[in-house]
Amino acid sequence: MFGVVPKSIWQKSNPPDENNLCSWAMRCLLIEDGDTLMLIDNGLGDKQDAKFFSHYYLHGNDSLLKSLNAHGYTTDDVTDMFLTHLHFDHCGGGVKKENEKLGLTFKEATYWSNEDHWLWATKPNPREKPSFLSENILPMQESGQLKFISDKHPSPFKFMEIVYVSGHTDKMMIPKIKYKEHTICFMADLLPSVGHIPLPYVMGYDTRPLITLEEKAKFLKEAADNKYVLFLEHDAVNECCTVKNTEKGVRVDRTFSLNEIL
Repeated sequence: MFGVVPKSIWQKSNPPDENNLCSWAMRCLLIEDGDTLMLIDNGLGDKQDAKFFSHYYLHGNDSLLKSLNAHGYTTDDVTDMFLTHLHFDHCGGGVKKENEKLGLTFKEATYWSNEDHWLWATKPNPREKPSFLSENILPMQESGQLKFISDKHPSPFKFMEIVYVSGHTDKMMIPKIKYKEHTICFMADLLPSVGHIPLPYVMGYDTRPLITLEEKAKFLKEAADNKYVLFLEHDAVNECCTVKNTEKGVRVDRTFSLNEIL
C-alpha cells in the first residue's frame, strides 16, 4: 500500500498487525439530488469464493446493503452507479450471483464508466489483470445499463465535476461534488488515506507511479488552496480530511466525519 516507502516509516501512521496486514475501508458515497440517488463505488461484493476472500480477512459488521437500509433506501432506489474505476474492490459489489447466475445488484440504475478505462479493463495488461475480474465487469454491458462519460464533455450531473487521472490506472475518475459551500472530492485511489498525503507515499499497485506523483501534487495543491473536503475511500479511521500548505509541502490540516458538514 505504500510502495517504496520503508515499513519502518509507514508503520508510524498505519501500524500492521502480527500478520503484517493493515486495516483498510471500502467506503462508498451516496448522493441524493432531486430524483437522482447516486452511489459512488460499491466495494468488492460477496460473490467470490472462499479462496479469494481468504486473502483479505474481511472483518467488521458494516455492509453496503445495511448502510443503504440504515438511511431508508434499498438497492432498487439507486438511480446511478458511478464507478471511479473497475478494480475489484471498487466495482465488485455492483454485480451479484443468484442461483449461480450473475446479475446487477442495482437493477434500476445506470452504471457509469468511461470508454478509455473500459477498454483498459476489458483488455487488461498482465500487471492489472488480477484486479479486473470479468464477472465484475461484463454483466454491466450485457445488461444494457452501462453508459460512458466522455472526458471531452462536461459531467452529465450538475452537482459534480470529474477529474481524470491515470497514474493508478488508466482514466480513473475523481468526482468533485458541490454541496452547500463545500467541494467534496471522492479520492478513490489517488489518495487512499491520510497516510498517503506526502508525495512519495504512492501505492505499489499504481501502474505509473511518476504520473501519480504529478497528479497528487497538482490535486493536493488545489485542495489546500481551495479548502476541499477530501473523502477517503480506504482510510479505516478517517472519513474526511482537509489539507494545508506547509514548508514541507502539503500536509493534513484536520480530519473529521462527513456528518460534521452535512
